[in-house]
Amino acid sequence: MFNFILFGPPGSGKGTQSVKIAEKYDLAHISTGDIFRKNIREKTPLGIKVQNIIEKGELVPDELLIEILEDAIDSFKGKAGFVFDGFPRTIQQAKDLDIMLNKRNNEVSLVLALEVNDLEIIERLLKRAEIEGRKDDTREVIENRINIYNNQTQPLIDFYKEKGKFKSVNGIGAIDEIFSSICREIEKVI
Repeated sequence: MFNFILFGPPGSGKGTQSVKIAEKYDLAHISTGDIFRKNIREKTPLGIKVQNIIEKGELVPDELLIEILEDAIDSFKGKAGFVFDGFPRTIQQAKDLDIMLNKRNNEVSLVLALEVNDLEIIERLLKRAEIEGRKDDTREVIENRINIYNNQTQPLIDFYKEKGKFKSVNGIGAIDEIFSSICREIEKVI
C-alpha cells in the first residue's frame, strides 16, 4: 500500500491537492478537518466536542484524533492506500500513526510539504472565509493556526527527514502546476 501524508499550513491547498491525489492513485482521502466539519454540521456528539476547539483555532486532543482515524482507516476497503490530509500535526501523532499502520502491516511511504508563506496563507483564508462563510477563518484564528503549525507541526519535517521520507514542493501557483510537482515526487516512490 502507498500511504501519503500531505503537509502544509492551513490554507496551503492540502485539501484540494489531496482529493486530486486520491483520485489519480486510487487512495482513500482522510481529512480530519472534513470529518470534524461534517460532525459539527450534523451536531453529533463528536461535533459538539470539537466545535469550540476548532473555532478557537486550537488542535483537537490526540486521543480523539486517533480514535477517529482508526475508524476511518478501517472503513476503507480495496484502496491502494491513504492520503492523510491534516494529520499528523505533532511528533506524538506521527508516532501514533506509525503504530496504527504497523498494526495493519503498513507504513508511511512519503511525506510532502506544500511551501506557502504566511502572507499568502492569510490572504487565501480570508478570501475563503468570505466565499464560504467559514467561522473558523477570522484573521485572529488564522494567525493562531499559523503559529500552531509553525511551533508544533514544523518539527515533523525533521522527524520524517530522519526517516528519509520527506520532500517539499512550492505551494504557490496554479493548482495543476502544483499537482504536477506533487505527482513527480510520488512517482519517484511508487
